Amino acid sequence: MTRVVFLLVPGVHLLDLAGPAQVFSSAADLVGGYMLSYVGDADTVLSHQGVPLGASTELPSLDADDLVFVPGWRSPKIAGTGHLSERALAWLRSHHAAGGMVASVCAGADALGRAGLLEGRRCTTHHELQEELERRYPRAQVVRDVLFVEDHRVVTSAGIASGIDLALHLVAVRHGPSTAAAIARTMVIYARRNGDDQQASVLLRYRSHINETVHRIQDVIESRLADRLSLAELAAHAGCSERTVTRLFGRATGMTPLKYQQALRVERAEHLIGQGATVETAARNVGFEDARMLRRLRSR
Repeated sequence: MTRVVFLLVPGVHLLDLAGPAQVFSSAADLVGGYMLSYVGDADTVLSHQGVPLGASTELPSLDADDLVFVPGWRSPKIAGTGHLSERALAWLRSHHAAGGMVASVCAGADALGRAGLLEGRRCTTHHELQEELERRYPRAQVVRDVLFVEDHRVVTSAGIASGIDLALHLVAVRHGPSTAAAIARTMVIYARRNGDDQQASVLLRYRSHINETVHRIQDVIESRLADRLSLAELAAHAGCSERTVTRLFGRATGMTPLKYQQALRVERAEHLIGQGATVETAARNVGFEDARMLRRLRSR
């Protein structure tokens, strides 16, 4: 029986906790052998979202096969947040020293840093906290713009939903990728992402604007990713001129509609290749006539 123990910090984000917990709960249902528990410095820990969470104040003795997870907490900056007692930090250190694995989501990496577990190791955290983590732990190697990093039984992830990716990775290591894929299907997750996938996808990077006309154009491009779309067709959908489409789209995203479609195609093709498709098959699936254009765009 593998114990997965979540160390709860005041202000913990519910999804940082619930995502990985759901993965291991599903693993227990599917293959068995997992027991989840929750500990903290107090028997009630208030989440950032206002939900009180019950926790045991007794820190259990663990075996090397067990896993300790530190979910992240509300942290526009790390300094002065995420209080943990020295007793809890010493418990983290001793579990790792005994051969156990420790993992974190988002700001939880700072708890591992305070426990001395980031020294000389590769790690990551949410992109908004990476620079501060680097300053606080100069002997750590903070890897930017990845979903999760594993280094000698210390596993850190970017934040929020990436905790799910990290937990699925750990399940895949123990039980194989087919088990992790089955859990992802059970959880209705679109895709199980790899650790070196970027934190910000093309959709997130170029849809943070507030221009409704450009959002409508992007909706068309995304729903017809493999189609050859003319500027006139996009203008008709948006209800404006071709010149207006080009001007508004460039102002909101910094690129043309064609470049945006190409970026989406490359990202989707990269995912297909990561799942085992050949470059040629991936290129055809996303709308390129052959693999030459895909190779050219990937090389950039």
